[in-house]
Order: sequence, then structure tokens, then C-alpha cells
Amino acid sequence: MDQPAVTDYRLAPAFAARLVGLGLVLLAVVAFVLTAASLALSWPADLVVVVVVVGLLAVLGTGTWLRSRAYVVRLTDSGYHVRFVRGVGVAEGRWDEVTEVSAAHPRDVPCLVLDRHDATTTSIPVEMLAADRQQFADDVRARLERAGRRRG
Repeated sequence: MDQPAVTDYRLAPAFAARLVGLGLVLLAVVAFVLTAASLALSWPADLVVVVVVVGLLAVLGTGTWLRSRAYVVRLTDSGYHVRFVRGVGVAEGRWDEVTEVSAAHPRDVPCLVLDRHDATTTSIPVEMLAADRQQFADDVRARLERAGRRRG
């Protein structure tokens, strides 16, 4: 069975929940500071309510986007693109730049590592993906193999 030309691997629900939780904590801090400022400066309380409502809508909208539209890894027939990952290394590349795919555990984080011709790497933490680890690795290897057949 052939993979589609473009496959997006989305953010795992646990990581999306962490980001939404962080947004809610930041909103609570802003609400606290704004409430204290409005009391001290005699600003209307409606200002606090409006900021909190707009902030909640922004956090909920961001959470929805993270779960339904945002991708961590995009695989195409020509290459890959990784985002939202700190320490990924080379975030974007073509399959003809990749020499090997391997599993590794840097800092005890299970990753799929793409070794490249220029001695750099791309490390993709598989726990961040809302997909089966083996299925993702198989997809990457199949695309790399197909790209090699096209070259050779």
C-alpha cells in the first residue's frame, strides 16, 4: 500500500494538553495582575472580564488548532519538515540528503534519528507524535527507500 504524497503527523494529545495548560496558567497570571492593577488604578472591572474572556477564547482556539491542524512532522515524497521540537537539529530536508534512519534515546527520549550526508542529524521525538512509533518509522524508511530508487 502506497502512502499519500503528504503525510502529517500531529501533536500527541498529552503534549497538546500541556500547552493548553500552560496557556491557562499564563492567562490566570495576567488576570491576577490586571485585577490588582484595576483595583489600584480604579479601572473598570469590565476590562478584566473582557481580557479573561478573550484570553479563554484564544487558549481554546489554540488548543483546537493544536489537536486538529498543527503538525509536528510532515513527510512528502521529496523530503520532511519538523516543527515544534526543540533540539531537532536540521528541521527540514530532502530524502536525498539522508543516509540512514535509526532509533536512539538521547537524554532518555525515544527518537527517530535521520543521519544526513553533511554529518548533521534530525532527531524526532516519537512520543510527541499522535501516531504509532513503528508505523511512523516504517513510513520514514519507505519514503527514504523510494527516494533512493528514484535516484538510482
